[in-house]
Formats: sequence, structure tokens, C-alpha cells
Amino acid sequence: GFYQGSVAESIVGVIKEAGGCLSAEDLASHVSTWESPMSVDYRGLRVYECPPNGQGITALIALNILEGFDLASMDLLSTEKMHLMIEAMRLAFADAKWYVSDPAFSKIPMQELLSKEYASERRKLIDPKRATVDPQRGSPVNASGTVYLSVVDGMGNACSFINSNYMGFGTGIVPKGWGFTLQNRGHNFSLDENHPNVLAPGKRPYHTIIPAMVTRVSDNSLYASYGVMGGFMQPQGHVQVLSALKDGGLDPQSALDLPRFCLDAESAGGRVDIEEGMPTATVNALREMGHPLNEVSGYDRAVFGRGQVILCDEAGVLCGGSDPRADGYAGSL
Repeated sequence: GFYQGSVAESIVGVIKEAGGCLSAEDLASHVSTWESPMSVDYRGLRVYECPPNGQGITALIALNILEGFDLASMDLLSTEKMHLMIEAMRLAFADAKWYVSDPAFSKIPMQELLSKEYASERRKLIDPKRATVDPQRGSPVNASGTVYLSVVDGMGNACSFINSNYMGFGTGIVPKGWGFTLQNRGHNFSLDENHPNVLAPGKRPYHTIIPAMVTRVSDNSLYASYGVMGGFMQPQGHVQVLSALKDGGLDPQSALDLPRFCLDAESAGGRVDIEEGMPTATVNALREMGHPLNEVSGYDRAVFGRGQVILCDEAGVLCGGSDPRADGYAGSL
């Protein structure tokens, strides 16, 4: 395997040549864990995401906030709807960038962050007419190198799977003779010693890859197995695609084709990339509300993620969609 023997020796050797401090003991002591997913209920659906140190909680916080708005009554790409979704993502990232870390090192108030009461309080911070300049994290205790696939078999069993070495080719470092690159997930550690996600030995960093699964609250039947590749775009894509499916009533392909927004996750109140195809009236109105927009077109649209969706209707009929922004494929066997 990767953690002992000749492969491990090669990994340690190439890391030390590059000035790193990884040891054979570090690799040998690696332990993978089997985690239970987190979930929230959203308009009769139960949405499952990976827990911290993954960023799935970001999508769930945003969905909880958005549940308090009648999105189904709004046009799909209207100014009103886009503003609310952007603001919900701002608030969710403000929380996630502080609280998401390795739960083995820091106590993360997940139950409080995902409570409907907390969402109600955070929702009050959204001004329906103005963008939030500098959203702050809440206090709930007191209150593209990614591959994704989704499979559903004839018995209704579903698999939502994602993997990535991060930032394209990870570190770009290849252990001699083995033909794979090493990941660089340590990039997402904080060097602020007071931050829960501060760099530490044996610790897992804030992690971006998050497959998702959605069931119906009424009978626990499968509603959707889906994911959106793209770093910090992933929870934003989860929210936008699910809203298009549930609130907009779209089929999987139409939901994936819809133009998106993408917040700069490094600053929850910062730049918002807007994909070409968003109505001009919506873009202009969002600017007037104070959103610092950056219109993106052509090849640069990769920033908006690449999604795959399998939707299962109440009769058990499956319908799939694959994002046109990537080289995916939706098919049956």
C-alpha cells in the first residue's frame, strides 16, 4: 500500500528531497475513519453531506437559511433569488471558514450550526436590498483536480463518490518510479495559532471534497445522488443545483445547465463571480445592491464547478444529467 513498504519509502524520500519533514512513522501511523454523514431537512427532503473536516456543512447551513424564503415563487435567475442565495452562502462560509477543522482536535458545534433556530437568527442578517460587506461568523453555542461519479443500481442502492489530490496535480511531486502525484491538502490549514484549523501534527485540514445524497423525509426513499466538483465551489454548487431541482422543478440536465454564481471563499464578503448567461437585468440589479460582481465567460467558466446528478422519481424511474462545463457523461448500463 501507500503507507508502508517500498512505496512509502519513495514517498518519504521525495518529500525530504523537496525540503519536507514527512517520516516513515508518519505514514505508518495514518488511520482512515468511517464517518456518518450529517443531514438537514429541506422542504420535505433530507440532504446528506460529509461532516468536518469536510466542508459539506457549508451547503447545509446555507440550505437551512434559504428554507425560510419562498424560492419556488421566484424566477430561477431573478435578482431576488440570486441575492438571497449569494447572501446565504456568504453567511455559511463565514461560519465554515472558522468552525470547519479536524473534530479530533477541536470541538465543532455541528448540532448547533445545523439547527433551525440558528438558521432563523442568521437569516435575519440578510438585507433584502443590500449585499453584506463583511459577514461575521455566528456564535451557535450561545445561540479542480477532482473526480466525481454517481451510480444507482436496479435495486435502488446509490453511491455518491468523489476524490481529489487538490489543485490539479496536488503538490506536483511524484515518488520515483510510481507514477502518481502527492496531494497537497495541507494548503487549507491556517497558520493563525488561535484558529481551530491551525496546522498541527497528525491533524486533518479543512477539506473541500463532499459527495451528497438526498432522500425524501416522508419515506426515506432516494431523491438524488449528486455532487459538484470544484474546490470551494462544491457547497455552492450543491445548494444551487438542489434548489434548481426542488424549488425550480427542473430535470437534472437543466439544473446543471443553469448559470451559476461563485463566491470567493477566502473572503465571505468578497468578489462574486457570475457566469455568462445570467440575465443582464439580474446582474445589474445585484451590482446596485452592492455585490462586487465579476462576469466570467468562456473557458474560465470552469470556476463554477462540474456536476453530475442522478434523480429518482417516486416511481423509481432514474434520470441523469452531466455538467456541460466538463467531460462527464450520463448513461445507463
